[in-house]
Amino acid sequence: MKLGAFSVSLNVKNIEVSKTFYESLGFSVFAGTIESNYLIMKNENTIIGFFQNMFEKNILTFNPGWDQNSNTLKSYTYIREIQQELKNNNIKLVTEAAEDSIGPASCIITDPDGNTILFDQHI
Repeated sequence: MKLGAFSVSLNVKNIEVSKTFYESLGFSVFAGTIESNYLIMKNENTIIGFFQNMFEKNILTFNPGWDQNSNTLKSYTYIREIQQELKNNNIKLVTEAAEDSIGPASCIITDPDGNTILFDQHI
């Protein structure tokens, strides 16, 4: 499976404080706005998302079809193919994309330690 761009999505208490802290580590804003309660920050190929009041736990995120700069990949595994492969490997889905749909979609699983993993295809 080609899972696409990887990032960590953090549930933050104060997005401005988190932004300032990670800027001191060399990260810069890549997408999002403080007003919309989310920022995506980057340091080289490392991507961290900050989300205030959007979800409870931190999330590991894969974006099928995108590289680390949100460019569309020429070849990638579509979300519904990933979802089917997960099912074939007896991995329980928390949420899933409608199998008969096309285009952008997502599905969620949890790892053995309860960490949330989001597969989020935007194209």
